[in-house]
Amino acid sequence: MTDTNGNGAKLSPENAQMLETLQLTRKDFVSDQEVRWCPGCGDYSILAQTQKTMPDFGVPRENIVFVSGIGCSGRLPYYMNTYGFHSIHGRAPTLATGLKLANPALMVWVITGDGDALSIGGNHILHSMRRNVDIKVIMFNNRIYGLTKGQASPTSEFGKKTKSSPLGTVDYPIQPLSIALAAEASFVARSVDTHTEHLQETLEKAGRHHGSTFVEVLQNCNIFNDGAYRDFTERDVRDDRMLVLEHGKPMIFGKDRDKGIRLNGLHPEVVTIGENGVTEADLLVHDEEADDPYLAYMLSRMWYPDYPVPVGVLRNISRPTHDQLVVGQIEDAIAKQGAGDITKLVLAGETWTVE
Repeated sequence: MTDTNGNGAKLSPENAQMLETLQLTRKDFVSDQEVRWCPGCGDYSILAQTQKTMPDFGVPRENIVFVSGIGCSGRLPYYMNTYGFHSIHGRAPTLATGLKLANPALMVWVITGDGDALSIGGNHILHSMRRNVDIKVIMFNNRIYGLTKGQASPTSEFGKKTKSSPLGTVDYPIQPLSIALAAEASFVARSVDTHTEHLQETLEKAGRHHGSTFVEVLQNCNIFNDGAYRDFTERDVRDDRMLVLEHGKPMIFGKDRDKGIRLNGLHPEVVTIGENGVTEADLLVHDEEADDPYLAYMLSRMWYPDYPVPVGVLRNISRPTHDQLVVGQIEDAIAKQGAGDITKLVLAGETWTVE
């Protein structure tokens, strides 16, 4: 038995041989459904990068499932030529957990939004991450409720004026990556809808991870929250206002690659290489594989304009997955007590007949 399909499941020699000859393209993952989002929506880009990335895993389409909740992002399973569930509000991680337990060979993706995942779905996504369920959660974050026409969401910035907060919201926003790290997700990353190459790279890394995977995609809603991230994602400013994380490399950014992040006590600070004796050796080196989440958590709190916004993989660690542990328990119980008999179990103890 060998693991060759990138989703943590073991394949028979026959299936492993089949995968060696499996040649899929993006077209194989495009469904016959008309894609229907608002013109200019960032969801189109996320869908396209997802479809482009899927062939790289070498997983048969019948072994892939996309599960979504409610919201604009919930349409995505219709547009993927794989199995899919359009589930109920906030419960996509729960459905995905059951699927992975019932059939560990499946590659399970959860598509959700900031409202769906972090409001009514907060409890469900939190526990899927702490259990290290082997599912890939992709959260579209446009900082607004789009499908229900522009109300403040859990990630809307403080003071945001919306249809549900005409005087400005008085709620402090959730930091999604901080929540994922606090819940002990084993893979945590961020990308941007319009940064297509980076998004493809991030989705591929997420797809190859075995364990609870959480990717925040900063996504534009050009109808109800246009330009939510424009101050730092636009092509002419992003080099100076975003930090692209690379494992094992110092945290350098800027058009001239002369800015960096170093630690000042317990706080990160932006420095210029060559000024005040600062050298590249003084900068923080990114370690996505660090077992403790302290560095990753610090990065999750960095935000423009005080800091460049980090994108890339913040954390990527290996630990036993939920389905592996559950299957292991079942196998141990069978080894010690036998396979069991459901009829004997039902009839065990006191029984009675209702006339």
